[in-house]
Amino acid sequence: MTYKDQVIFITGASSGIGRQLALLLAQEKAWLILTARHHDTLEAVKQECLQYTPHCEILVMDITHEEQVNEGAQRAWQLFRKIDVLINNAGVTQRSKLIDTQVSAIRQLMEVNFFGPVMLTKALLPYFRTQQRGQIIVISSMAGLMGYPWRSGYNAAKHALQGYFETLQTEQPIPQLYTTLVCPGRIHTPITYAAITADGSPFGKMDPGQEHGIPVERCARRILTAMRKRKKLVLIARAERVLLWFKRFFPPLFYLIARKGN
Repeated sequence: MTYKDQVIFITGASSGIGRQLALLLAQEKAWLILTARHHDTLEAVKQECLQYTPHCEILVMDITHEEQVNEGAQRAWQLFRKIDVLINNAGVTQRSKLIDTQVSAIRQLMEVNFFGPVMLTKALLPYFRTQQRGQIIVISSMAGLMGYPWRSGYNAAKHALQGYFETLQTEQPIPQLYTTLVCPGRIHTPITYAAITADGSPFGKMDPGQEHGIPVERCARRILTAMRKRKKLVLIARAERVLLWFKRFFPPLFYLIARKGN
């Protein structure tokens, strides 16, 4: 299965997993619509992609603003009059203890990681229904499958994301709509620089765990494989996969190990 000439809408495409997916799909000659909040970084990714594909458009959009999301969905449709794949990738992580984290910071995490993907998916579902087909990829997290220290709001948002999109999978409102939930563990990306801290300010540095995480290209290739196979769930992790196994079969050991994490 190839994505040549298919229109693929990627959020959070300016860096990390989103950027790497854009580059790999561009090499397959997919037609890309890339979104993020900052024009300059998006434009740089667009120029990289145009080395491989003849069609790459950018939309500057903040997925926490419903009006921008609805307008962005409409503009994306108007670009090519079809959308084959939506990749809900945009997200922000967290580095702060639950007891210290302000409610405003948790709301911010929920807006980006949960409400953003939900709003964009809702805005695009009528177009998928018009086509009678489509594919939705949701970049969740291993944090959506288990609680972990220093990520209370992030864990909550990703758990909510899992529940919402698993419901979409079970309801299957369009027969040829395929939804894949992707749960990465630590991936080597710059995501922790913008991680939200207790008061909502950015963490501003690379987390050691992230620095030694799975290479982002390997992660992106695993996602593409799952997309081609139309899998419902894929885990891309090392130690986190083992920890999840402990949670399911040896809960006391899970809590003992998890309490030591950061």
